[in-house]
Amino acid sequence: MGRGTSELRRLAHEAAKFGAVGGAGLLVNLGVFNLVRGVTDLPVVRASVIATVVSIVFNYLGFRYFTYRDRDKTGRTREMGLFLLFSVVGLVIENGVLFAATYGFGWDSPLQSNVFKFLGIGVATLFRFWSYRTWVFRALPVREAPAAPARGAAARGAAARGAAAGQRSRRTGDGAEPLAGPAPARPGQRV
Repeated sequence: MGRGTSELRRLAHEAAKFGAVGGAGLLVNLGVFNLVRGVTDLPVVRASVIATVVSIVFNYLGFRYFTYRDRDKTGRTREMGLFLLFSVVGLVIENGVLFAATYGFGWDSPLQSNVFKFLGIGVATLFRFWSYRTWVFRALPVREAPAAPARGAAARGAAARGAAAGQRSRRTGDGAEPLAGPAPARPGQRV
């Protein structure tokens, strides 16, 4: 139960850090989305794609240097390639929801666009959390504690120490086993 609780606690901590970066990325995404929509005449999904790309860059920096800073840092080219691949899949999920709402159902008011943009971000975030932690920012392998000496060697060492202290020992199949008490008297020896 202790190990499972520890794993759950670690996952909750990771999810909280992912959520902090993701929350800031959400604000960047929605802010850029509304700025582009207000300043330009771009269609809603194109404005959303621009906002998503800006937030992808923001999120990579946050994930690499905050959420997953203790993860494997070797192979940055591979890491960035996978991050971009999974981010593009997330971009398609996120903007696919907005596209379906806008062009499939005709819901394209600023409020409706923001609601479906937010919903798309939520669905894509579930995918991103799984893919980033599994494939992009991989955990470093757990280091094993040094192994204890073999039982036979430990037993032989204890027998040698016991014999040196004046104790007798009995050989067994897997090494020496010290016996308690003084060594027996030899013939002709005074006790």
